[in-house]
Amino acid sequence: MLEGILLQAPAPAGGGWMQQLLLFGGIALVFYFFMIRPQQKKQKDQRNFISDIKKGDKVVTIGGIHGRITEMDEDTITLDVDKGNKIKFEKSAISLESSKKLAGKA
Repeated sequence: MLEGILLQAPAPAGGGWMQQLLLFGGIALVFYFFMIRPQQKKQKDQRNFISDIKKGDKVVTIGGIHGRITEMDEDTITLDVDKGNKIKFEKSAISLESSKKLAGKA
């Protein structure tokens, strides 16, 4: 009985590879537009922000320290965190501008 059912099943079509190629291509496109592209845009915005900061800006570090930029070198920034207390950070440790963060919550 089982042999009769199996013998009646049609043979698979020869064009299956084209459907698989389209499926994998579609998955790759979705992955690019929802995962890779937004991350690249975020990295570009962060690079632009770091290159545009200047002395006197209020910023927040990745670690959550708030301060005002008092000195800038090529790779480092010195922040005045509280009443003359200064801490030196790498430029890459700056997360966002404090005034933009506060404006976004209002």
